Amino acid sequence: MEKLYEDAETGCCPRFDPKPWDKKRITWKNKLFLKDHVISVFHIPLNFGNVIVKNMEMIKKADALSPKPLMLSDENSFFGSDVYIATSREVPGAEMVRISGTFLSKVFEGPYQNMGKWIAEMNAYAKSEKKQARKTYFFYTTCPSCAKYYGKNYTVILMQV
Repeated sequence: MEKLYEDAETGCCPRFDPKPWDKKRITWKNKLFLKDHVISVFHIPLNFGNVIVKNMEMIKKADALSPKPLMLSDENSFFGSDVYIATSREVPGAEMVRISGTFLSKVFEGPYQNMGKWIAEMNAYAKSEKKQARKTYFFYTTCPSCAKYYGKNYTVILMQV
């Protein structure tokens, strides 16, 4: 398997460094993403892998791989979520969107079953910064196989404020 990212010892996802993401304020202006949709049942994705593989192949073919991987999920329904994959340029045949705004970010580690607790903690963090969330995105930093290999399952929650 050809490595997507040179620093990915697994051949898939690079090892995640939480420092640049934990308790930070991040501002994007027209950050470019490929957008797609994943089918879920009560937030449990059914076709996530297939959607990501298809899109990563399109991104690679267009030579549009972002220098650092960033994939956001907007869990906007019990039955689906929108995924946003950062790209370095437009990808032909894909829905492309630009995201702008200021976000508070915080890193969490552990199983996804802790998501409710993490969201509450993120809301408390935003409140401590005297901010109110307008939109929330989830950055799942590695696939399940890479998380197992690295021994850490990090999730970054980004709240647009």
